[in-house]
Amino acid sequence: MKILLTGGLGYIGSHTAVEVINSGNEAIIIDNLSNSKIEVLDKIEKITGRRPKFYQDDVCDISALKKLFAENPDIFAVIHFAGFKAVGESCKEPLKYYKNNLLSTLNLLEVMESYQCKNFIFSSSATVYAVSEIMPLEEDFPLGASNPYGRTKLFNEEILKDYQSAHPDFNVILLRYFNPIGAHESGLLGEDPNGIPNNLMPYICKVATGELDHLNIFGNDYKTKDGTGVRDYIHIMDLANGHIKALEKMTKENVGLKIYNLGTGTGYSVLDIVNTFNKVNGNLVKYEFTSRRPGDIAECYASPSKAEKELGFKTTKSLEDMCKSSYQYQKQNKK
Repeated sequence: MKILLTGGLGYIGSHTAVEVINSGNEAIIIDNLSNSKIEVLDKIEKITGRRPKFYQDDVCDISALKKLFAENPDIFAVIHFAGFKAVGESCKEPLKYYKNNLLSTLNLLEVMESYQCKNFIFSSSATVYAVSEIMPLEEDFPLGASNPYGRTKLFNEEILKDYQSAHPDFNVILLRYFNPIGAHESGLLGEDPNGIPNNLMPYICKVATGELDHLNIFGNDYKTKDGTGVRDYIHIMDLANGHIKALEKMTKENVGLKIYNLGTGTGYSVLDIVNTFNKVNGNLVKYEFTSRRPGDIAECYASPSKAEKELGFKTTKSLEDMCKSSYQYQKQNKK
């Protein structure tokens, strides 16, 4: 089957492209390289032995999408990763986020309808959930994103729900990611953000390689076991496998609309991550506590039981695996 991955050279998209190919499917990638690098295409080919068909285009350009589908009219499913994703930037430039993240989805649905492509997997996020005192988060918990980035995910979910309701033969699976970290075991693919990272693991890795002096931990007075924030960290290869499980379900049945959390079900604190990283890689990371960031919550982790029951999704990688592979990638790809 031909599978279109939008934003398929990004962190999550590239690891999923590898799994799409390894599962016997053909990967087609569209990516405008705004937050990714063209050499990732070579790395996917090196890992899998097959080079995805690549379009350097923007999903917000509907004429580019029409051309892609005209050349590949038999695409079975679209996995939609493309989108801006920095929470802080979304607060400063909300229009940029709403325009890009919503228009891309609208364009895809319009062109998919023209070509009778009826399977859509959406890259959603745990940020769509309202703040909850109850953990773990289940798929039917109240929704209520707290920043423009999260709201674009939430609005996209609503668009897809409305579209699927109007087209009952259209299949939508919304995958709500928790916190992906780690890298491919080859060390060729991993998370490589531009500038100072927003996310914890890339920041830790840059301290470990000497690019940054120390890690700032925002807050050590939360009501958690060690005072630092708790999150559900999932290995990127487990997350990528979740998409393959979703694809498999779509090949077997008319799924309608389904929503699944992709997480481990375990909450790890910031100090859990730092201490495990230092344990498996050597004591490389110094840290300092600083004040909480506005908007941060004490803990957030998933209930993955629905995905396990309905998709057969189960994580296999440990926190040690996440920390080892992250550092291996950073060492191999240090600028």
